Amino acid sequence: MKLKIPKIEKLEKILVSKSFRFQAIRCAISLLITVLLYQFFSLTGVENYLYDLRVIYKPVSKVSDTVATIAIDQETVRDMRRSPNAKDHIEFLKLLLAQKPKAIVYLIHPKELVGAYEELQEFGELASGLNNFIVVSEKLNLKGEEGRLEMPPPFTGIKVAIGPKLADRNSSGGDGVTRRMLVSYEGKMAFHPHFAGITREEGVRGLIYDDEFNEAFIDYHPQGTYRALSFSSVLENKIPASQLTDKIVFVGRDTLGSNKDYVQTPYSQDQMAMTVLELHANMMDTMILNSSPIKVNYWINIVATLLFSWLIVYVVLALKPSRGLLILLASVLAYVTLSWSLLSLAGVWLGMAHTLIAMFVCYYFLIPYRLILENRKSWELFQRNKILSQVEELKSNFLSMMSHDIKTPLARIQGMIDLIKRETVELNPKQTQALDTITQSSRDLTEFITSILDLGRVESQGINLHFSSRDINSLVQEVIEKYDFFAKERNIEIIGEFEPMFSAKVDVELMRQVFSNLIENAIKYSPEGTKVLVTTEESNGEVVIQFADQGIGISEDEQQNVFMKFYRSKEAKNSKIKGTGIGLYLARYFVDLHRGRIDVESRPAQGSTFSVVLPMEQ
Repeated sequence: MKLKIPKIEKLEKILVSKSFRFQAIRCAISLLITVLLYQFFSLTGVENYLYDLRVIYKPVSKVSDTVATIAIDQETVRDMRRSPNAKDHIEFLKLLLAQKPKAIVYLIHPKELVGAYEELQEFGELASGLNNFIVVSEKLNLKGEEGRLEMPPPFTGIKVAIGPKLADRNSSGGDGVTRRMLVSYEGKMAFHPHFAGITREEGVRGLIYDDEFNEAFIDYHPQGTYRALSFSSVLENKIPASQLTDKIVFVGRDTLGSNKDYVQTPYSQDQMAMTVLELHANMMDTMILNSSPIKVNYWINIVATLLFSWLIVYVVLALKPSRGLLILLASVLAYVTLSWSLLSLAGVWLGMAHTLIAMFVCYYFLIPYRLILENRKSWELFQRNKILSQVEELKSNFLSMMSHDIKTPLARIQGMIDLIKRETVELNPKQTQALDTITQSSRDLTEFITSILDLGRVESQGINLHFSSRDINSLVQEVIEKYDFFAKERNIEIIGEFEPMFSAKVDVELMRQVFSNLIENAIKYSPEGTKVLVTTEESNGEVVIQFADQGIGISEDEQQNVFMKFYRSKEAKNSKIKGTGIGLYLARYFVDLHRGRIDVESRPAQGSTFSVVLPMEQ
């Protein structure tokens, strides 16, 4: 019954279907991990922390140079030996107006001023009479609570605008950091975008839409970027003329007396990381330059997470663990660099938390599965090797036993032939030819059995090296003399060219067997009337022995295979010369034991050159 071999197309379909199945499994795993992470883990706190790190280490963006700040600071309190009262604020406003600022924005509510009613009334009349005087309120006109922004007497004429600081509470990470600013509330623009000339909320870059509150992220600058002037320096008229001309001047506190005058920022989560004064300067510049960071679409983050998850799943299931770990680290570094570059160069906030966690989850959750597969594969290989070792041992024992049992009958046959040849009875030509054939066959079979026994010794680790100092030239000469008769029978001349050299440490018997095999092959596979050249030389602490013939040669693609066990080249198989394919295998094995090497250079029909290189010292 003939075996049915599948067609090439069918094999391709099988391979493609298996590959497709593996790809589908990888995609399913990465998709499952991505969905679970986004569905059950918000990771907002982690995402905010990673965003803050990028803000800290990104290049500082430019400022508009139209914002100035004045602070009632510790220097003011120290110089005045008290906090400024209503009368001081009246004088402050008059001096500030002389600078011709574009706007005066008070972050201090007028009702917090201390003074007589007449002084408070004078301040209210002065401030309300200014078109460019604005008080920014933290309060909003919530539904059903209209009128919260109206100023009490005597400040009823003062303009009020909404501009609250939006700290992230439990719903947004719960770390108390102010990352966002109000853009509009119930369709009405907040102070900062309105004063920056943005009339519609759609014109704000990176706008975060909500039903009532529309917000945007603040393009922060490090603390100290907007260095505040001291309130007392204005009162003492120490500010150069026109320093505040056409500037939007924010007036606030920095006395370290109250937490409400400070906010936490991406640069620091300290309770007094930055003044509210400098916060509003950052918010105003963000709107003036329209440089609010853009948070990418939710689905873009999911796609990025899915792609990187698939990459890590593929790495874990398909590549070596060491290479997989390197690719994991490289992928993490690449994604972190990409996220940092987008924020630094384009002001785009690409989510990192879910993607990075998904990559590590894919790697460390699938590594145990990979280890189970590797252990299972190793166990299968171990069992297979165990069976193969047992089979190999049985084979070796069988060959050894058969070889020993056959040697005895061969010795008897050879003895009987020698006995017949010594008899005085004259044999006819046919009988003589028959005896010669029997002798040659007996010799071939003995050689084969000897090779099998040598192979058995090698594979059973039965070779013990016995080093001794020996002149390589004399050893090679002994082998040449041994095969001189065989060469003359084939009308082949052996030429020896030996350079003088020091003795080398070798196992004499093993090297004699190596040289014997190479010379015998050179004679066997060379046509009659040719020459075999044997040379020796010493080079760089090594002995080089070469055996060159003019025989049938070996093709280039088979030259490395000739040292394999039981291998015979096509040229050798096509010839009438018998061989076992064991001699060169043993030769390489014995040379390797000497920490040497054996090579061949050959061309078909142009002969072969075998080179044995041995170290002088073992």
